[in-house]
Amino acid sequence: MTTKALFRDDFYLATAEGTVTAIHPDGAIELDQTCFYATSGGQPGDTGFLERADGSRIQLGQTRHGETKDIILHVPLEEQPRPEVGETLVLHVDWARRYKLMRMHTACHLLSVVCEYPITGAAVGEEESRVDFDMSETIDKDEITARLMTLVTENHPVFTRWITDDELLANPGIVKSKNVRPPVGLGRVSLICIGKDSSVDSQPCGGTHVSETQEVGAIHIAKIEKKGKENRRFRIRFGVPEQSA
Repeated sequence: MTTKALFRDDFYLATAEGTVTAIHPDGAIELDQTCFYATSGGQPGDTGFLERADGSRIQLGQTRHGETKDIILHVPLEEQPRPEVGETLVLHVDWARRYKLMRMHTACHLLSVVCEYPITGAAVGEEESRVDFDMSETIDKDEITARLMTLVTENHPVFTRWITDDELLANPGIVKSKNVRPPVGLGRVSLICIGKDSSVDSQPCGGTHVSETQEVGAIHIAKIEKKGKENRRFRIRFGVPEQSA
């Protein structure tokens, strides 16, 4: 069975109910629907717990995709109880962690606006993220930080717009990443749009994001590393630069 991904329509949904549809040999739990995000596109999957009718909890160590992107598996930590197929559970996302990842992922999108080069790789983290660009130029990290914070403080709306797979194929130029495949195969593709009428940015992405740029908070480029002749790695961290603190 496929899993209905509730987070695709509401990034702020932290609790929901789901019915167990399968238990995999490794203990991974498959549900009919979930608010848990599965690891994809550089963003880690959610953690949290599943609550049973008697109030007991099944603590989760990770959330990942199954054989296809439309199957989401909830992987318990070791020695956790195993639910029964057909059992209804209440899902609780570790919201503090998810919200940090939402803020960070949105910051990565803002960086792609400020640094207009093809993206060769990215990884979203709770305290630090990285974005790699196909570029050879030297850029001042403080200048990039200032431009990022301008976008944050201008408080642009962030929203999702849906297009079909065919529309994406007809407009390949909207894909900024050279190595990460957009979330296609489900019939529709989510575009993360920033600014009124997408005036700041619009790009395919299946991750979770905040609803306005000011929610990102203080952010800065901690380091820009040379990773080859034409590759630069930008490390993004929360807070202000140490020399400005």
